[in-house]
Amino acid sequence: MDETSVLEIAREALKVVLLVSGPVMLIGVLVGLIIALFQALTTIQEITLTFVPKIVVIFMTIVIFLPFMMTTVIEFSNTLFDQIASNG
Repeated sequence: MDETSVLEIAREALKVVLLVSGPVMLIGVLVGLIIALFQALTTIQEITLTFVPKIVVIFMTIVIFLPFMMTTVIEFSNTLFDQIASNG
């Protein structure tokens, strides 16, 4: 295994990480911004108002995107295992 293939595997791994974590992170940021805007408009500064809705929405997002996330990670793993088997 040479440097080029190691860099290619690392690039693909980073791509998979971004694809898998992207939807959850994006939804978390959007919900955080909406809650911050709501708090600024209403002057309600309750700390649990920030965390509880974010946690609920992030869990729902994970449940919704779990099939996509699993498929992406499994495809990457199968490709990686095939590369290992062909080089070994």
